Amino acid sequence: MSGTTIRAGEIEKFDALAARWWDPRGPMAPLHAMNPLRTRWIAERLRRGGDLTGLSILDVGCGAGLASEALARRGARVTGLDMAAEALTVARAHAAAGGLDIAYRDGRPEDLTDTFEAVVALEVVEHVADRMAFLAALARATRPGGMVFLSTLNRTARSFLMAKVGAEYVLRLLPRGTHDWRSFVTPSELGDALRRAGFRVADLAGMAMDARGNWRETRDVGVNYILAARRA
Repeated sequence: MSGTTIRAGEIEKFDALAARWWDPRGPMAPLHAMNPLRTRWIAERLRRGGDLTGLSILDVGCGAGLASEALARRGARVTGLDMAAEALTVARAHAAAGGLDIAYRDGRPEDLTDTFEAVVALEVVEHVADRMAFLAALARATRPGGMVFLSTLNRTARSFLMAKVGAEYVLRLLPRGTHDWRSFVTPSELGDALRRAGFRVADLAGMAMDARGNWRETRDVGVNYILAARRA
């Protein structure tokens, strides 16, 4: 996650979860459940059939590498970027154990000099302090004509009840304090900010969990959603 665009304390918050990041029943359980849908949705919009062989992808706010590994297993050349040092240590060890060649970097998107065919930032934008600065950094990291993908939480009464109160305090699916509902962003707000950063929104879908705990794509963007945009 970015050092200048991230809110104070966010890096430490996610670093503290590093040791249990890959535990599918641990504090990152919701991301484990959501990850197949997110990465499949991204892959299918990058290439027909979802084969990403040779495609360069930057995973911003990669944490311990859930999305990075899933994209690498589809053949992409993945660079994972974060400033949570403990999480990156776990990411490197887990990738090595799985025989995956992923370039993990400790750094900020605004400091990058190289560019990528696709940039993903999953469950990150709701944690940044300066949304426009963050999106501008993603734009600079995306090659002209390339794609950016963001998944996040809509700022609605339903998301407050389900993703904040329900997930953190009632069901305890996430550690308390994981999210600040005031920093959730509506699709229209995010789309407008992306356009100002030089992107054109290409696709939008909701993500919802069924009674069995499986995530599926839906038209309902009232809580979780994922968005694809193309750089001019």
